[in-house]
Amino acid sequence: MESISLLLGEALSPYQVTLTPSGAHGECLVTLKSASGAIVVERLFNQAQLTDKRLLTDVVDGLHRDVLIAEGRLEPCVIAALRNAAQDKILASRN
Repeated sequence: MESISLLLGEALSPYQVTLTPSGAHGECLVTLKSASGAIVVERLFNQAQLTDKRLLTDVVDGLHRDVLIAEGRLEPCVIAALRNAAQDKILASRN
């Protein structure tokens, strides 16, 4: 768990990352704090997401997105529009 914490800390710098075991099924609470100690993002992940390299990449990407939203640098509607555009592009390439 310590190595995962270090990896997340490097990937999500300059935020302080804390992993706290939480839940009866091995879930883990990931907390990102600003330099001033304010909580920016808190998310609950299952153990598999943090131990599988591919899933951990998705966790980091999701946390980056959540930080952008929390700080007002990205609007949730923009994410939805980007997803729809990507899905339309996939569907168009199949035809």
